[in-house]
Amino acid sequence: MRLSRYFLPVLKETPAEAQIASHRLMLRAGMIKQASAGIYSWLPMGFKVLKKIEAIVHEEQIRAGHIPMLMPTLQSADLWRESGRYDDYGEEMLRITDRHGRDMLYGPTNEELITDIFRAHVGSYKDLPLTLYHIQWKFRDEIRPRFGVMRGREFYMKDGYNFDIDRDAAIHAYNRHMVSYLRTYERMGLKAIPMRADSGPIGGEDTHEFLVLADTGESEVFYDSAILDLTLGDRQVNYDDRAECAAIVKEWTTPYARTDETHDEAIFAQVPEARRKSSRGIEVGQIFYFGTKYSDPMGAVVTNDKGERLPVHMGSHGIGVSRLVGAIIEASHDENGIIWPEGVTPFHCGIVNLKQGDPEADAACAGLYKALTEKGLDPLYDDREERAGAKFATMDLIGLPWRITVGPRGLKSGVVELTCRRTGTSEEMSPEAAVARVARIYAPHHGAPHWEPMAKSSFHTWL
Repeated sequence: MRLSRYFLPVLKETPAEAQIASHRLMLRAGMIKQASAGIYSWLPMGFKVLKKIEAIVHEEQIRAGHIPMLMPTLQSADLWRESGRYDDYGEEMLRITDRHGRDMLYGPTNEELITDIFRAHVGSYKDLPLTLYHIQWKFRDEIRPRFGVMRGREFYMKDGYNFDIDRDAAIHAYNRHMVSYLRTYERMGLKAIPMRADSGPIGGEDTHEFLVLADTGESEVFYDSAILDLTLGDRQVNYDDRAECAAIVKEWTTPYARTDETHDEAIFAQVPEARRKSSRGIEVGQIFYFGTKYSDPMGAVVTNDKGERLPVHMGSHGIGVSRLVGAIIEASHDENGIIWPEGVTPFHCGIVNLKQGDPEADAACAGLYKALTEKGLDPLYDDREERAGAKFATMDLIGLPWRITVGPRGLKSGVVELTCRRTGTSEEMSPEAAVARVARIYAPHHGAPHWEPMAKSSFHTWL
């Protein structure tokens, strides 16, 4: 993509309503535009990041054995009355009456609808275990929407639902989800901590929230800093192995980590003082086991191997796909703009032409663009008639992890400059070496890009 042909409406000034970094930078970088309070249009670059995150979520859900589908945004109120939640959910639910006088609602979640689907088609234990999920727009009518996509009214969410024959099988589904979520967040460059939490209107006996530490988080959290050293890394997981999944969950839930709703000062005091930490956290996902809370009142039953009719045990599992865009920015930015992790960046690399119109510089940039795309990469070429400072400012603002800078002086020596946005380090090398380095960074590496540190070099030869 050439920047001269792309729709990237960057702003020089920060809109007054933007109170936190992610909201400010998403507006300034031309990723979103407010349509009404708490509702946003996703502009091309924001949409690209949203789809990158969605793709990672899909890949890790399917890897864990979960089956994708799609449910509608509008649901019948009758299903929610059947479960007993229609009147309990509160004013956050957007209630609608259609032209025939039927009560409808814009779904904030899908426990009732998925239970109705299950009971219509599954009647035997032989069809279990089963986990279905979808990624769909949701709506919760926040009284004071704020912080951009972090606390909007309309949001894009993955919600999944497991159906199991008994509690042990359902707890394995719970553990499987925790492991798949840990892998999902790591691929996005995030450290998301599973914390014992409150179930809220979803209900249930067991629940963990996944929180990213950030000063702008809406939750106060308390944790043992030892949990920050845990990582799945390249570990291969057999999701059908109950003991293996349970062991990973134990590894991640043994260190103290709780939100303020479930914080226990007496237990926290047992953590070594140097490791007792408190912070703010951004919720990016939550998993629940709620047993027969929905299957009992809605008649979602199966026949077991003894011919008995029993309600299935269920759980639900959500990841805030659109919220993750904001959370990643909150966790990865500086005073100049966004710093995208390689796994979710809208473009793999930026190409900056310092002298647009110079035959050699234009040819070198075109060659780089062609070579990168032939490697299966997606570069953004800044071919605008702009001064160098403005081009660098744009690249810093939109946060591409890597930038190749091309200028006449460097080309006389046969080199371009490759810069890492995260560290600010630069290295001169041939155009071919730069392409090879970027391709190696994004080469498949157990599902996640990897990067190599570079030696610091000056930038004066390019100006």
